[in-house]
Amino acid sequence: MPEQNFVKKNILITGGAGFIGAHLCERLLKDGHHIICLDNFSTSQVRNIDPLLANPEFQFLRLDVTQPFDLERYSELSAFKIPFQGIQEIYHLACPTTIKKFDDFKIQTLLANSVGNYHVLEIAKKYKSKILLGSSSVVYGTRQGDDHYVAETDQGVVNHLSPRACYDEGKRFSETMFETYRQAHGVDAKIARIFRTYGPKMPLFDGHLIPDFILNALDNKDLVIYGKEEFRTSLVYVADVVDGLIRLMGAPAGLGPVNIGSDVDLQVDTVAKKIIAMTGSTSKIVHEAELPFLSELALPRIAKAKELGWLPLVRLEDGLSNTIDYLKANRLLMEAAWTPTVPAE
Repeated sequence: MPEQNFVKKNILITGGAGFIGAHLCERLLKDGHHIICLDNFSTSQVRNIDPLLANPEFQFLRLDVTQPFDLERYSELSAFKIPFQGIQEIYHLACPTTIKKFDDFKIQTLLANSVGNYHVLEIAKKYKSKILLGSSSVVYGTRQGDDHYVAETDQGVVNHLSPRACYDEGKRFSETMFETYRQAHGVDAKIARIFRTYGPKMPLFDGHLIPDFILNALDNKDLVIYGKEEFRTSLVYVADVVDGLIRLMGAPAGLGPVNIGSDVDLQVDTVAKKIIAMTGSTSKIVHEAELPFLSELALPRIAKAKELGWLPLVRLEDGLSNTIDYLKANRLLMEAAWTPTVPAE
């Protein structure tokens, strides 16, 4: 079937109520498209998409991608004329992402990175949709040697039997599934390797660096760094990531994986001090034992993303200021609402 150009694309976003997914929904809705947002709220919350629910161009389905689903069976999507128009683009971001509760979601993570992929790839095959995988920098493993930078052609080192392998090796297998569907079925499958991201709507109280730093600084509590004093990372603002994903979706087929992240190396201690200064806090910085799901990752080489016209444009100070303002304005509602559901055994 030849590709058709529709004024309003039908775009499916799995994990659309998550941190990055919610920002992506908002941006694509503003760009004038029909958005179908799927999420099961395992590690996300409805508050992230609450401002979008009244928009008739946005439809939310509470679904688990690890279970079979048929979009044409949902009457709430009738206005999108899926049997006629199909689905033009799929952003597949659905996967539990939690640091402190990682062990509670291991099986769900395993299934999301296998069975969940299968279900959305079959939808892409059916409708000849473009489909983008939200992969992760974890596929490269932890920092190795003196060169902390990785290009898309580099092969990472990941322990496939480690306590966090369901995510790390799961993302590698996800990439294999997407590439195999490209080879076997001609699916226009794209892979975004997303590096550590921050901004408004991040999960609270889960070990994510930036929101926990800000909340503690606002309350003049200790800022906890999990790991060694010189722990380093890159940080890219969520709006830049969303722009990168959209540019990659619009790129020619067969491009291969693309790094989406900041290539600036930051010492976490320095970021914490900056937040203390920006909030006028009296907080102190303390160090605790490293969390298994919070490791010192490699830094991206972004030459390939630059070829798509992409660069991380938001300065750290501006991104932190936006995040601080958001948490100040919404912290009471967020603290009350942030109660992720632990799955039944």
